[in-house]
Amino acid sequence: MTTSLTSDLRDRAFRWIADDPDDDSRVELQNILARAMGGETGAADELADRMAGPLEFGTAGLRGPVRAGPNGMNVAVVTRTTAGVAAWLTAQGHSGGVVVVGRDARHGSEAFAKAAAEVLTAAGFAVKTLPGPLPTPVLAFAVLELGAVAGIQITASHNPPADNGYKLYDATGGQIVPPSDGQIERAIEAAPPAISVPREPGAEVLGDELLDAYLAKVALLPRGPERGVRVAATALHGVGAETLRAAFERAGFTDLHLVAEQAAPDPDFPTVSFPNPEEPGATDLLLALASEVGADLAIALDPDADRCALGVRERDGSWRMLRGDETGVLLGRHVLSTVDSTDPLVATTIVSSSMLGEVAKEFGARYAETLTGFKWLVRAGEGLVFAYEEALGLCVNPGFVRDKDGISAAVLAAGLAASLRAAGRGPLDVLDELAVKHGVHVTDQVSLRVTDLSVRERLMAGLRATPPASLGGTAVTMEDLLPDADVLRLTGEGLRVVIRPSGTEPKLKAYLQIKEPVTGDLAEARAAADARLAALRTDIGSRLV
Repeated sequence: MTTSLTSDLRDRAFRWIADDPDDDSRVELQNILARAMGGETGAADELADRMAGPLEFGTAGLRGPVRAGPNGMNVAVVTRTTAGVAAWLTAQGHSGGVVVVGRDARHGSEAFAKAAAEVLTAAGFAVKTLPGPLPTPVLAFAVLELGAVAGIQITASHNPPADNGYKLYDATGGQIVPPSDGQIERAIEAAPPAISVPREPGAEVLGDELLDAYLAKVALLPRGPERGVRVAATALHGVGAETLRAAFERAGFTDLHLVAEQAAPDPDFPTVSFPNPEEPGATDLLLALASEVGADLAIALDPDADRCALGVRERDGSWRMLRGDETGVLLGRHVLSTVDSTDPLVATTIVSSSMLGEVAKEFGARYAETLTGFKWLVRAGEGLVFAYEEALGLCVNPGFVRDKDGISAAVLAAGLAASLRAAGRGPLDVLDELAVKHGVHVTDQVSLRVTDLSVRERLMAGLRATPPASLGGTAVTMEDLLPDADVLRLTGEGLRVVIRPSGTEPKLKAYLQIKEPVTGDLAEARAAADARLAALRTDIGSRLV
């Protein structure tokens, strides 16, 4: 793309620079503008991209690259966003209430959290900030614990190092849902320029008592007395290591080995190309450590510690990470087998494995499927005791954190591993039993990353206009979930595909599931399921082009 420096683009950049309260961001955008005015190749393109914003405020808040301009994460954008949030809270009748602000350790997080706290303080709210970079679930816990009207966490979770974000929780302790996102976006649009937004210091910095209260709740999660388990774990250069260590100690697990190279927060994430436990290579150091120390379980947190991935030793001695659906069903069954509730509810999303529903039937529990995202899962219904999504999100503690919580999930998983070890068993034994009882469920995902979002719209429109009659050799019918969601669901005998645009990444995603009954040998059923899944993956991949 070659963009010319129009007078409109130049003037918009000048106005943004004049209204930016941050010296570094002003200089950054001034340099790009000067290069564009000097005719430097590509500079006008970069300026146009920076000015193409604003970042869209959705139910996941904001997320984008840390850089100057309205189409980036910077102090000016955070300032105007928070002014909009403050106006929205006031309109909802929450003026003067408590708002908690937390952050991770990414580039810009400290400055962004400071800006948000100061805007809210000037707007008359009782602002309390977490004492340093801490896991996102601690912030979600604080909203409920302190009776706050909202919580803001500065984090980009497992995004690449260049990104940061802004996540908003409402008074329920859950992430916002429509129509709140649209109302907030309109309030942001109506906010004055960032330099004109009042800011005032004076937020209360919380002490150790909040984290202590969270850890005390987490310590109650293990469902049995056994604590004899050796765990290897990684925080992937994020903020979870010390909280995980403290949670394990409080719960009585003393044999924890952290990947030293990834234990300290580092916003550059130097040992991984992409700080997401799902990505190839991200857990290589973890699995090597697990093998070296003879661990019983491996645990990977994502950088803000709201997601948790489990690794297990195969019967041949090698190690592998469980898929999110395997972990979800494993821990979901553990919760249902030990829960103290007369009418428990478990939930997952429409793109996750359907096996949890079968397990719920086994225990006489209620089961719900929601649209993707924990904002929906934690609102699945009364009596919720467990929820998960296939992307490594686990809520094992909905009574005190209404969001995914990697720290709590890790402690619960350690308790399960200890109980199984004491009985001479392991997680794979449980997964085998579940497959025999409920059928082999194998899942996968095919994603198309795009640079032009209209490509996603074109592909979805094409599928709606001409639905496939078969996929992977199996006849299918299609269900369109519009207007509730931009989602297509295709089902056939033992087959399910869900296709949707990602809400947080420039991707079109297809979630695949094959279910194969076990009528004889489990290995044969798994091989048959894998073969069907491979054919389905190939077929879907050829259509997402």
